[in-house]
Amino acid sequence: MTTSARRVGADDASALDRAVQAIRAGRLVAVPTETVYGLACALTQAAVDRLVEAKGRDVGKGLTLLVDALADAASLVVDSPAARRLADRFWPGPLTMVLPLQPGVELPYAVTGGTQAVGLRVPDQPFTRRLARALGPLPLTSANRSGEPDARDAAEAQASLGTAVDLIIDGGRAPGGVPSTVVALEGDGSWRLLRAGPISHEELAAALA
Repeated sequence: MTTSARRVGADDASALDRAVQAIRAGRLVAVPTETVYGLACALTQAAVDRLVEAKGRDVGKGLTLLVDALADAASLVVDSPAARRLADRFWPGPLTMVLPLQPGVELPYAVTGGTQAVGLRVPDQPFTRRLARALGPLPLTSANRSGEPDARDAAEAQASLGTAVDLIIDGGRAPGGVPSTVVALEGDGSWRLLRAGPISHEELAAALA
């Protein structure tokens, strides 16, 4: 484990390659989003285990998968007209959609929290969306230890995670500061707001009406 994380500006010409290489090697990378900084890793059991340990996270809470578009997760989740409406209206943006898994799909327990569903998000942040396009779906959680404040910039992410993070992509201060809205879409067309955030219940209801 490194003594300190490398920090690279999101506009650095080498930043994307460095992040891709780090994640492919099983390392943890802190990335900016439009809400708070996130911690990303490869979709492998070993990488997910390392992310959960670094975060100090309850494995039953599940993780979000970072994608560039809903179609990127077509082999993993059950698509629906409701999901497509929300994606068209709010992605890229601060919305996490929890969708049922396709029959037979198995993901690490810490990704699903032991359920038959997983959260997806398309970030409205150019660098992180490019990373999702290159490698997604990528497990993602907020770049802070559980119980500590969300990280709004690279320095806060490093202060919280210390040597547990290998690379930090510095995209400046995250403008939002409030974690994404989380909505669960059921197979029968119903939906539930799981976490309030930048997108309101009323906005979701209007988009799904």
